[in-house]
Amino acid sequence: MEKVIIIGAGPAGYTAAVYAARAHLQPLVIEGPQPGGQLTTTTEVENWPGEEKGILGPELMSKMKAQADHFGARFSSETVTVVDFSSQPLKLTTDAGQTYEAQTVIIATGASARRLGLESEKALFGKGVSACATCDGFFFRGKTVAVVGGGDAAMEEACHLTKFATQVTILNRTDKFRASPAMLDRAQANPKIVIKDNVEVAEVLGVAAGHVTGLKLKDVQTGAMTDFPVDGVFTAIGHVPNTGAFKGILDLDDLGYIICPPGTVTTKVPGVFAAGDVMDRRYRQAVTAAASGCMAALEAERFLTHRSFGETGKA
Repeated sequence: MEKVIIIGAGPAGYTAAVYAARAHLQPLVIEGPQPGGQLTTTTEVENWPGEEKGILGPELMSKMKAQADHFGARFSSETVTVVDFSSQPLKLTTDAGQTYEAQTVIIATGASARRLGLESEKALFGKGVSACATCDGFFFRGKTVAVVGGGDAAMEEACHLTKFATQVTILNRTDKFRASPAMLDRAQANPKIVIKDNVEVAEVLGVAAGHVTGLKLKDVQTGAMTDFPVDGVFTAIGHVPNTGAFKGILDLDDLGYIICPPGTVTTKVPGVFAAGDVMDRRYRQAVTAAASGCMAALEAERFLTHRSFGETGKA
């Protein structure tokens, strides 16, 4: 029987592990398929507090894991595939066929940015290809970039990137936009933003060079191919929360994010908490994920304390 099991190993999961371990709860972290989370695909993180010169994403995650390990957290490389939260103890089954029981569970499985699905995109991710303008926009100061998408997220990313880039081109697959009129008007009014309709990215150029040098664009109406030189490309076609194992068990919103009451990390199941991008569809930053991981660990500790007092008749 575990006191705390943490599912996921990004900033939220590792921070929860640090706090839970310091509270002598001996948390077990089931790291899942991508230990370290999305930051392991980021070359440099410049907005992490206390790192004035920036830090490599994988290095930051390694340090966070080492800190949790130092305080007594334990780690498993398995992936949770099935959960049973119908009663205490809470039960988890992994891809290795292992079943765990826990008094509390912290879900920190994160979200995955939707990708274009191109091999060249995969090869150059973190080398000019990004899914987060807030994270990586600074690296494109004085350069030209493209944003792929037609929704509010694409307009917001494009407007943010104009603080750094000399020109931002929005690439929209149709001539219609999913963005709200206000966000579209804002983008169209920005002199640094150009919008290209009816195009899709067929290939990211620059694999041999080791960094993005341009895009091969396909006209979706004529099929014509053109090379489009840019220094970077940002995909803004949405995120997918990693909540497959919790469908039908926890309350999820229309996009699949775990629903928690505003300002909390609690779910509808007592003893089950959610932290990081798996429940945050708005900010999706490493520092906000870490903050909610802290909250989840504190809530787990309080849950265990109150449960213990109740069981002994001292409550």
